[in-house]
Amino acid sequence: MSDPLLRHRYPKRRDILKFAAASLTLWVTKVGAGGMAITSILAVRVWPAADYTRVTLEHNQPFEFTSLLVKDPDRLVVDLEGVEFNAVLQSLPSKILDNDPYIKLIRAGRNRPGVVRLVIELKAEVKPQIFSLRPVGEYGYRLVLDLYPAQPIDPLMALLDKPETAPPKIEPPAIVSDRTGETSAAAPAVKPEAAPTQHPNGATAPEISRLVTIMLDPGHGGEDPGAIGQGGSHEKNVTLAVAKRLKAKIDAVPNMRAMLTRDGDFFIPLNQRVEKARRIRADLFVSVHADAFVKPTARGSSVFVLSEHGASSSAARWLAKKENDADLIGGVNIRAKDPYLARTLLDLSQTATNNDSLKLGQAVLGELRHINTLHKGQVEQAGFAVLKAPDIPSILIETAFISNPDEEKRLNDEDYQERMAAAILQGLRRYFSKNPPLAKSKLTLLD
Repeated sequence: MSDPLLRHRYPKRRDILKFAAASLTLWVTKVGAGGMAITSILAVRVWPAADYTRVTLEHNQPFEFTSLLVKDPDRLVVDLEGVEFNAVLQSLPSKILDNDPYIKLIRAGRNRPGVVRLVIELKAEVKPQIFSLRPVGEYGYRLVLDLYPAQPIDPLMALLDKPETAPPKIEPPAIVSDRTGETSAAAPAVKPEAAPTQHPNGATAPEISRLVTIMLDPGHGGEDPGAIGQGGSHEKNVTLAVAKRLKAKIDAVPNMRAMLTRDGDFFIPLNQRVEKARRIRADLFVSVHADAFVKPTARGSSVFVLSEHGASSSAARWLAKKENDADLIGGVNIRAKDPYLARTLLDLSQTATNNDSLKLGQAVLGELRHINTLHKGQVEQAGFAVLKAPDIPSILIETAFISNPDEEKRLNDEDYQERMAAAILQGLRRYFSKNPPLAKSKLTLLD
Protein backbone atom coordinates (compact mmCIF):
# COMPACT_ATOMS: atom_id res chain seq x y z
CA MET A 1 0.00 0.00 0.00
CA SER A 2 3.07 2.27 0.32
CA ASP A 3 3.56 4.82 -2.45
CA PRO A 4 6.57 7.20 -2.42
CA LEU A 5 4.64 9.86 -4.35
CA LEU A 6 1.21 9.40 -2.81
CA ARG A 7 1.70 8.91 0.90
CA HIS A 8 -1.93 8.33 1.80
CA ARG A 9 -3.64 6.60 -1.08
CA TYR A 10 -6.96 6.37 0.72
CA PRO A 11 -8.53 8.71 3.32
CA LYS A 12 -8.59 7.59 6.91
CA ARG A 13 -11.83 6.25 8.32
CA ARG A 14 -12.38 9.30 10.54
CA ASP A 15 -12.03 11.56 7.46
CA ILE A 16 -14.67 9.59 5.58
CA LEU A 17 -17.05 9.85 8.55
CA LYS A 18 -16.31 13.56 8.88
CA PHE A 19 -17.11 14.12 5.17
CA ALA A 20 -20.29 12.05 5.31
CA ALA A 21 -21.59 13.99 8.30
CA ALA A 22 -20.86 17.43 6.89
CA SER A 23 -23.68 19.50 5.43
CA LEU A 24 -23.22 21.29 2.08
CA THR A 25 -22.85 24.65 3.83
CA LEU A 26 -20.16 23.37 6.17
CA TRP A 27 -18.46 21.62 3.26
CA VAL A 28 -18.06 24.90 1.36
CA THR A 29 -17.02 27.08 4.31
CA LYS A 30 -14.82 24.61 6.19
CA VAL A 31 -11.82 26.23 7.92
CA GLY A 32 -8.44 24.58 8.35
CA ALA A 33 -6.14 24.57 11.36
CA GLY A 34 -4.35 27.71 10.18
CA GLY A 35 -7.60 29.66 9.94
CA MET A 36 -7.68 29.45 6.13
CA ALA A 37 -10.86 28.36 4.36
CA ILE A 38 -10.46 24.92 2.84
CA THR A 39 -11.23 24.66 -0.87
CA SER A 40 -13.77 22.10 -2.04
CA ILE A 41 -13.54 20.45 -5.45
CA LEU A 42 -17.02 20.63 -6.95
CA ALA A 43 -16.53 18.63 -10.16
CA VAL A 44 -13.84 16.82 -12.12
CA ARG A 45 -13.91 16.30 -15.91
CA VAL A 46 -11.54 14.57 -18.31
CA TRP A 47 -11.53 15.24 -22.08
CA PRO A 48 -9.24 12.80 -23.95
CA ALA A 49 -8.31 13.47 -27.59
CA ALA A 50 -5.49 12.79 -30.01
CA ASP A 51 -4.54 16.50 -29.92
CA TYR A 52 -4.24 16.55 -26.13
CA THR A 53 -5.99 15.40 -22.95
CA ARG A 54 -7.55 17.98 -20.64
CA VAL A 55 -8.29 17.41 -16.95
CA THR A 56 -10.45 20.06 -15.27
CA LEU A 57 -10.98 20.51 -11.53
CA GLU A 58 -13.83 22.91 -10.74
CA HIS A 59 -13.71 24.42 -7.26
CA ASN A 60 -15.39 26.99 -5.04
CA GLN A 61 -12.47 29.35 -4.39
CA PRO A 62 -8.89 29.91 -5.61
CA PHE A 63 -6.01 27.82 -4.29
CA GLU A 64 -2.28 27.44 -4.84
CA PHE A 65 -0.73 24.49 -6.66
CA THR A 66 2.67 23.15 -7.67
CA SER A 67 3.57 20.57 -10.32
CA LEU A 68 6.50 18.35 -11.20
CA LEU A 69 7.31 16.01 -14.09
CA VAL A 70 8.96 12.75 -13.02
CA LYS A 71 10.78 10.32 -15.34
CA ASP A 72 11.17 6.52 -15.45
CA PRO A 73 8.27 6.01 -15.62
CA ASP A 74 6.77 9.27 -16.87
CA ARG A 75 4.47 10.87 -14.30
CA LEU A 76 3.03 14.30 -13.59
CA VAL A 77 2.69 15.18 -9.90
CA VAL A 78 0.40 18.06 -8.89
CA ASP A 79 0.01 19.26 -5.29
CA LEU A 80 -3.16 21.16 -4.41
CA GLU A 81 -2.68 23.44 -1.42
CA GLY A 82 -5.53 23.90 1.07
CA VAL A 83 -7.85 21.49 -0.76
CA GLU A 84 -10.11 18.99 0.96
CA PHE A 85 -9.83 15.38 -0.22
CA ASN A 86 -13.52 14.66 -0.82
CA ALA A 87 -15.69 12.19 -2.72
CA VAL A 88 -15.42 14.23 -5.93
CA LEU A 89 -11.63 13.86 -5.96
CA GLN A 90 -12.00 10.20 -5.05
CA SER A 91 -13.99 9.74 -8.29
CA LEU A 92 -11.20 11.16 -10.48
CA PRO A 93 -9.42 7.82 -11.16
CA SER A 94 -12.64 6.36 -12.56
CA LYS A 95 -12.82 9.16 -15.16
CA ILE A 96 -9.79 7.85 -17.09
CA LEU A 97 -10.64 5.80 -20.17
CA ASP A 98 -8.52 2.89 -21.37
CA ASN A 99 -8.14 4.54 -24.79
CA ASP A 100 -6.90 7.87 -23.41
CA PRO A 101 -3.82 8.63 -25.57
CA TYR A 102 -1.77 10.21 -22.77
CA ILE A 103 -3.03 9.16 -19.31
CA LYS A 104 -2.61 5.62 -18.01
CA LEU A 105 -4.16 6.28 -14.61
CA ILE A 106 -4.56 8.93 -11.92
CA ARG A 107 -4.05 8.45 -8.20
CA ALA A 108 -5.36 11.04 -5.76
CA GLY A 109 -5.04 11.30 -2.00
CA ARG A 110 -3.95 13.36 1.00
CA ASN A 111 -0.20 13.87 0.83
CA ARG A 112 0.16 15.84 4.07
CA PRO A 113 -2.15 18.03 6.18
CA GLY A 114 -3.87 20.54 3.92
CA VAL A 115 -2.36 19.17 0.70
CA VAL A 116 -3.95 16.83 -1.86
CA ARG A 117 -1.59 15.17 -4.33
CA LEU A 118 -2.48 13.99 -7.82
CA VAL A 119 -0.15 11.52 -9.49
CA ILE A 120 -0.84 11.11 -13.20
CA GLU A 121 0.86 8.10 -14.77
CA LEU A 122 1.51 8.84 -18.44
CA LYS A 123 1.50 6.69 -21.57
CA ALA A 124 3.81 9.05 -23.44
CA GLU A 125 6.06 12.03 -22.83
CA VAL A 126 4.02 15.22 -22.50
CA LYS A 127 4.45 18.97 -22.25
CA PRO A 128 1.81 20.00 -19.72
CA GLN A 129 0.16 23.40 -19.49
CA ILE A 130 -1.44 23.98 -16.08
CA PHE A 131 -3.39 27.15 -15.42
CA SER A 132 -6.30 28.61 -13.47
CA LEU A 133 -9.53 30.11 -14.75
CA ARG A 134 -11.87 32.49 -12.99
CA PRO A 135 -15.63 31.82 -12.86
CA VAL A 136 -17.45 32.32 -16.17
CA GLY A 137 -20.83 31.22 -17.47
CA GLU A 138 -22.05 28.18 -15.54
CA TYR A 139 -18.56 27.35 -14.24
CA GLY A 140 -16.89 28.25 -10.97
CA TYR A 141 -13.13 28.49 -10.54
CA ARG A 142 -11.24 25.91 -12.59
CA LEU A 143 -7.79 24.39 -12.53
CA VAL A 144 -6.94 23.09 -16.01
CA LEU A 145 -4.31 20.47 -16.79
CA ASP A 146 -3.67 20.26 -20.53
CA LEU A 147 -1.38 17.36 -21.44
CA TYR A 148 0.07 17.97 -24.91
CA PRO A 149 2.35 15.43 -26.60
CA ALA A 150 6.06 16.28 -26.40
CA GLN A 151 6.11 16.06 -30.20
CA PRO A 152 3.06 18.05 -31.38
CA ILE A 153 0.81 16.39 -33.93
CA ASP A 154 1.26 18.02 -37.33
CA PRO A 155 -2.14 18.20 -39.10
CA LEU A 156 -0.37 18.44 -42.45
CA MET A 157 1.52 15.20 -41.95
CA ALA A 158 -1.60 13.53 -40.57
CA LEU A 159 -3.36 14.46 -43.80
CA LEU A 160 -0.52 13.22 -46.00
CA ASP A 161 -0.22 9.96 -44.05
CA LYS A 162 -3.77 8.95 -44.95
CA PRO A 163 -3.68 6.13 -47.51
CA GLU A 164 -4.85 7.01 -50.99
CA THR A 165 -8.01 5.15 -51.98
CA ALA A 166 -9.80 4.89 -55.27
CA PRO A 167 -12.66 7.39 -55.44
CA PRO A 168 -16.09 5.79 -55.11
CA LYS A 169 -18.52 5.78 -57.96
CA ILE A 170 -20.56 8.97 -57.93
CA GLU A 171 -24.20 8.86 -58.92
CA PRO A 172 -25.59 11.49 -61.34
CA PRO A 173 -26.48 14.73 -59.57
CA ALA A 174 -29.93 14.78 -58.06
CA ILE A 175 -32.57 17.40 -58.72
CA VAL A 176 -33.39 19.32 -55.58
CA SER A 177 -36.81 20.88 -55.09
CA ASP A 178 -37.25 24.04 -53.07
CA ARG A 179 -40.33 25.19 -51.18
CA THR A 180 -41.80 26.92 -54.22
CA GLY A 181 -41.70 23.81 -56.38
CA GLU A 182 -38.83 25.10 -58.51
CA THR A 183 -35.97 22.73 -59.27
CA SER A 184 -32.26 23.19 -59.65
CA ALA A 185 -29.65 20.76 -60.90
CA ALA A 186 -26.74 19.93 -58.67
CA ALA A 187 -23.57 21.86 -59.31
CA PRO A 188 -20.97 20.10 -61.45
CA ALA A 189 -18.13 18.28 -59.79
CA VAL A 190 -14.89 20.11 -59.27
CA LYS A 191 -12.72 19.57 -62.32
CA PRO A 192 -9.21 18.42 -61.54
CA GLU A 193 -6.46 20.79 -62.48
CA ALA A 194 -2.82 19.93 -63.07
CA ALA A 195 0.46 21.47 -62.13
CA PRO A 196 3.20 20.36 -64.56
CA THR A 197 6.68 20.33 -63.09
CA GLN A 198 9.72 21.32 -65.16
CA HIS A 199 12.86 19.21 -64.82
CA PRO A 200 16.29 20.85 -65.26
CA ASN A 201 16.57 19.35 -68.76
CA GLY A 202 13.34 21.06 -69.80
CA ALA A 203 11.19 17.91 -69.85
CA THR A 204 7.73 18.08 -68.31
CA ALA A 205 6.94 15.65 -65.48
CA PRO A 206 3.63 13.78 -65.37
CA GLU A 207 0.74 15.98 -64.26
CA ILE A 208 -0.50 15.75 -60.68
CA SER A 209 -4.23 16.10 -60.05
CA ARG A 210 -5.31 19.13 -58.05
CA LEU A 211 -6.97 18.19 -54.79
CA VAL A 212 -9.34 20.64 -53.15
CA THR A 213 -8.89 20.58 -49.36
CA ILE A 214 -11.62 21.88 -47.07
CA MET A 215 -11.21 22.39 -43.33
CA LEU A 216 -14.46 21.71 -41.49
CA ASP A 217 -14.77 23.26 -38.05
CA PRO A 218 -17.45 21.85 -35.71
CA GLY A 219 -18.07 24.71 -33.29
CA HIS A 220 -17.43 24.49 -29.55
CA GLY A 221 -16.56 21.19 -27.81
CA GLY A 222 -15.30 19.84 -24.48
CA GLU A 223 -15.61 22.40 -21.69
CA ASP A 224 -17.52 24.67 -24.09
CA PRO A 225 -20.96 23.15 -24.83
CA GLY A 226 -22.06 26.09 -26.98
CA ALA A 227 -25.75 26.94 -26.97
CA ILE A 228 -28.08 24.60 -25.09
CA GLY A 229 -31.63 23.98 -26.34
CA GLN A 230 -34.72 23.76 -24.17
CA GLY A 231 -34.67 20.00 -24.66
CA GLY A 232 -31.10 19.80 -23.36
CA SER A 233 -29.34 19.48 -26.73
CA HIS A 234 -25.78 20.82 -26.80
CA GLU A 235 -24.61 22.77 -29.81
CA LYS A 236 -21.22 21.05 -29.68
CA ASN A 237 -22.83 17.65 -30.35
CA VAL A 238 -25.03 18.85 -33.21
CA THR A 239 -22.18 20.63 -34.97
CA LEU A 240 -19.92 17.57 -34.76
CA ALA A 241 -22.65 15.30 -36.13
CA VAL A 242 -23.32 17.57 -39.13
CA ALA A 243 -19.61 18.13 -39.79
CA LYS A 244 -18.88 14.38 -39.79
CA ARG A 245 -21.68 13.78 -42.30
CA LEU A 246 -20.40 16.64 -44.45
CA LYS A 247 -16.85 15.27 -44.35
CA ALA A 248 -18.06 11.86 -45.54
CA LYS A 249 -19.86 13.47 -48.46
CA ILE A 250 -16.89 15.66 -49.42
CA ASP A 251 -14.48 12.72 -49.26
CA ALA A 252 -16.75 10.79 -51.65
CA VAL A 253 -16.31 13.44 -54.37
CA PRO A 254 -13.29 12.93 -56.65
CA ASN A 255 -10.58 15.53 -56.14
CA MET A 256 -12.13 16.81 -52.91
CA ARG A 257 -11.18 15.98 -49.35
CA ALA A 258 -12.04 17.33 -45.92
CA MET A 259 -10.43 17.47 -42.51
CA LEU A 260 -12.04 18.22 -39.14
CA THR A 261 -10.58 20.66 -36.62
CA ARG A 262 -11.94 18.27 -34.00
CA ASP A 263 -13.30 14.75 -34.43
CA GLY A 264 -14.47 14.27 -30.84
CA ASP A 265 -15.77 16.08 -27.79
CA PHE A 266 -12.83 18.29 -26.82
CA PHE A 267 -12.10 22.00 -26.80
CA ILE A 268 -9.92 23.82 -29.35
CA PRO A 269 -9.14 27.55 -28.99
CA LEU A 270 -10.39 29.69 -31.85
CA ASN A 271 -6.95 30.65 -33.13
CA GLN A 272 -5.85 26.99 -33.23
CA ARG A 273 -8.80 26.17 -35.48
CA VAL A 274 -7.55 28.80 -37.94
CA GLU A 275 -3.98 27.57 -37.58
CA LYS A 276 -4.97 23.99 -38.45
CA ALA A 277 -6.57 25.21 -41.67
CA ARG A 278 -3.44 27.12 -42.67
CA ARG A 279 -1.13 24.21 -41.77
CA ILE A 280 -2.86 21.92 -44.28
CA ARG A 281 -3.05 24.69 -46.91
CA ALA A 282 -6.84 24.47 -46.93
CA ASP A 283 -8.70 25.97 -49.89
CA LEU A 284 -11.75 26.75 -47.75
CA PHE A 285 -12.64 27.00 -44.06
CA VAL A 286 -16.23 26.12 -43.07
CA SER A 287 -17.27 26.56 -39.43
CA VAL A 288 -20.50 24.78 -38.45
CA HIS A 289 -22.72 26.09 -35.64
CA ALA A 290 -26.29 25.97 -34.33
CA ASP A 291 -27.64 29.41 -33.52
CA ALA A 292 -29.27 30.60 -30.29
CA PHE A 293 -31.12 33.76 -29.36
CA VAL A 294 -32.87 35.20 -26.33
CA LYS A 295 -36.26 34.68 -27.99
CA PRO A 296 -37.25 31.04 -28.68
CA THR A 297 -39.26 32.14 -31.73
CA ALA A 298 -36.10 33.03 -33.71
CA ARG A 299 -35.60 30.49 -36.51
CA GLY A 300 -33.86 29.83 -39.80
CA SER A 301 -30.41 29.15 -41.24
CA SER A 302 -27.73 31.79 -41.76
CA VAL A 303 -24.30 32.20 -43.31
CA PHE A 304 -21.73 34.69 -41.98
CA VAL A 305 -18.41 35.99 -43.25
CA LEU A 306 -15.80 38.17 -41.61
CA SER A 307 -16.27 41.91 -41.37
CA GLU A 308 -13.37 44.21 -40.62
CA HIS A 309 -15.61 47.28 -40.49
CA GLY A 310 -18.47 46.39 -38.14
CA ALA A 311 -21.36 43.94 -38.17
CA SER A 312 -24.07 43.99 -40.81
CA SER A 313 -26.79 43.91 -38.12
CA SER A 314 -27.15 44.11 -34.35
CA ALA A 315 -28.04 40.41 -34.26
CA ALA A 316 -24.85 39.57 -36.18
CA ARG A 317 -22.83 41.65 -33.73
CA TRP A 318 -24.45 39.88 -30.76
CA LEU A 319 -23.82 36.46 -32.29
CA ALA A 320 -20.17 37.21 -33.08
CA LYS A 321 -19.56 38.30 -29.49
CA LYS A 322 -21.18 35.11 -28.21
CA GLU A 323 -19.11 32.90 -30.49
CA ASN A 324 -15.91 34.82 -29.71
CA ASP A 325 -16.55 34.21 -26.00
CA ALA A 326 -16.02 30.50 -26.64
CA ASP A 327 -12.40 30.82 -25.51
CA LEU A 328 -13.56 32.16 -22.14
CA ILE A 329 -15.96 29.25 -21.62
CA GLY A 330 -13.69 26.56 -23.04
CA GLY A 331 -10.67 27.84 -21.16
CA VAL A 332 -7.54 29.22 -22.83
CA ASN A 333 -4.12 29.52 -21.24
CA ILE A 334 -3.50 33.24 -21.72
CA ARG A 335 0.12 32.84 -20.63
CA ALA A 336 0.88 30.69 -23.68
CA LYS A 337 2.14 33.15 -26.30
CA ASP A 338 0.85 32.56 -29.81
CA PRO A 339 2.75 34.54 -32.47
CA TYR A 340 0.57 32.94 -35.16
CA LEU A 341 -2.53 34.64 -33.76
CA ALA A 342 -0.73 37.99 -33.60
CA ARG A 343 0.27 37.69 -37.25
CA THR A 344 -3.26 36.75 -38.24
CA LEU A 345 -4.93 39.61 -36.40
CA LEU A 346 -2.40 42.15 -37.67
CA ASP A 347 -2.71 41.08 -41.30
CA LEU A 348 -5.10 43.55 -42.88
CA SER A 349 -4.65 42.40 -46.49
CA GLN A 350 -7.84 40.35 -46.50
CA THR A 351 -9.82 42.15 -49.19
CA ALA A 352 -9.47 39.44 -51.85
CA THR A 353 -10.11 36.66 -49.35
CA ASN A 354 -13.20 38.43 -48.00
CA ASN A 355 -14.60 38.81 -51.52
CA ASP A 356 -14.17 35.07 -52.11
CA SER A 357 -15.75 34.38 -48.73
CA LEU A 358 -18.82 36.37 -49.77
CA LYS A 359 -19.11 34.38 -53.01
CA LEU A 360 -18.77 31.14 -51.07
CA GLY A 361 -21.34 32.26 -48.51
CA GLN A 362 -23.84 33.20 -51.21
CA ALA A 363 -23.44 29.82 -52.93
CA VAL A 364 -24.03 27.92 -49.67
CA LEU A 365 -26.91 30.15 -48.56
CA GLY A 366 -28.59 29.57 -51.92
CA GLU A 367 -28.62 25.82 -51.23
CA LEU A 368 -29.72 26.06 -47.59
CA ARG A 369 -32.98 27.71 -48.64
CA HIS A 370 -34.04 24.36 -50.13
CA ILE A 371 -34.14 22.64 -46.75
CA ASN A 372 -34.89 25.37 -44.20
CA THR A 373 -36.22 28.88 -43.80
CA LEU A 374 -33.49 31.49 -44.07
CA HIS A 375 -33.09 33.77 -41.08
CA LYS A 376 -31.77 36.45 -43.43
CA GLY A 377 -31.93 36.40 -47.20
CA GLN A 378 -28.34 37.56 -47.61
CA VAL A 379 -24.92 36.68 -46.24
CA GLU A 380 -24.23 38.59 -43.03
CA GLN A 381 -20.94 39.98 -41.76
CA ALA A 382 -19.44 40.32 -38.30
CA GLY A 383 -16.08 40.12 -36.52
CA PHE A 384 -15.85 36.37 -35.92
CA ALA A 385 -12.37 35.49 -34.63
CA VAL A 386 -12.54 32.02 -36.16
CA LEU A 387 -12.87 33.49 -39.67
CA LYS A 388 -9.67 35.56 -39.54
CA ALA A 389 -7.40 33.45 -41.74
CA PRO A 390 -6.01 36.11 -44.09
CA ASP A 391 -5.57 33.78 -47.06
CA ILE A 392 -8.41 31.22 -46.85
CA PRO A 393 -12.01 32.00 -47.88
CA SER A 394 -13.96 31.32 -44.69
CA ILE A 395 -17.63 31.10 -43.73
CA LEU A 396 -19.58 30.35 -40.57
CA ILE A 397 -22.86 28.47 -41.03
CA GLU A 398 -25.62 28.64 -38.46
CA THR A 399 -27.54 25.49 -39.38
CA ALA A 400 -30.65 26.44 -37.39
CA PHE A 401 -31.68 27.92 -34.03
CA ILE A 402 -31.13 25.33 -31.31
CA SER A 403 -32.95 27.75 -28.97
CA ASN A 404 -36.12 27.20 -31.04
CA PRO A 405 -37.83 23.97 -29.79
CA ASP A 406 -38.99 22.96 -33.28
CA GLU A 407 -35.60 23.55 -34.87
CA GLU A 408 -33.86 21.83 -31.95
CA LYS A 409 -35.78 18.66 -32.82
CA ARG A 410 -34.79 18.99 -36.48
CA LEU A 411 -31.13 19.47 -35.57
CA ASN A 412 -31.20 16.13 -33.73
CA ASP A 413 -32.91 14.36 -36.64
CA GLU A 414 -30.48 12.27 -38.70
CA ASP A 415 -32.39 12.89 -41.92
CA TYR A 416 -32.20 16.66 -41.42
CA GLN A 417 -28.49 16.42 -40.63
CA GLU A 418 -27.99 14.48 -43.87
CA ARG A 419 -29.92 17.01 -45.92
CA MET A 420 -28.06 19.89 -44.25
CA ALA A 421 -24.71 18.29 -45.09
CA ALA A 422 -25.83 17.62 -48.67
CA ALA A 423 -26.96 21.23 -49.12
CA ILE A 424 -23.65 22.60 -47.83
CA LEU A 425 -21.74 20.30 -50.19
CA GLN A 426 -23.86 21.51 -53.10
CA GLY A 427 -22.99 25.08 -52.19
CA LEU A 428 -19.28 24.27 -52.08
CA ARG A 429 -19.38 22.57 -55.46
CA ARG A 430 -21.37 25.42 -56.97
CA TYR A 431 -18.77 27.89 -55.66
CA PHE A 432 -15.89 25.91 -57.18
CA SER A 433 -17.70 25.58 -60.50
CA LYS A 434 -17.58 29.38 -60.84
CA ASN A 435 -14.36 29.98 -58.92
CA PRO A 436 -11.97 27.12 -59.74
CA PRO A 437 -9.08 26.84 -57.29
CA LEU A 438 -5.64 27.85 -58.41
CA ALA A 439 -3.49 24.95 -59.53
CA LYS A 440 -1.04 23.61 -57.03
CA SER A 441 0.80 20.34 -56.76
CA LYS A 442 0.41 17.94 -53.87
CA LEU A 443 4.14 18.42 -53.49
CA THR A 444 3.65 22.04 -52.44
CA LEU A 445 2.13 20.73 -49.22
CA LEU A 446 5.65 19.78 -48.17
CA ASP A 447 7.13 23.24 -48.71
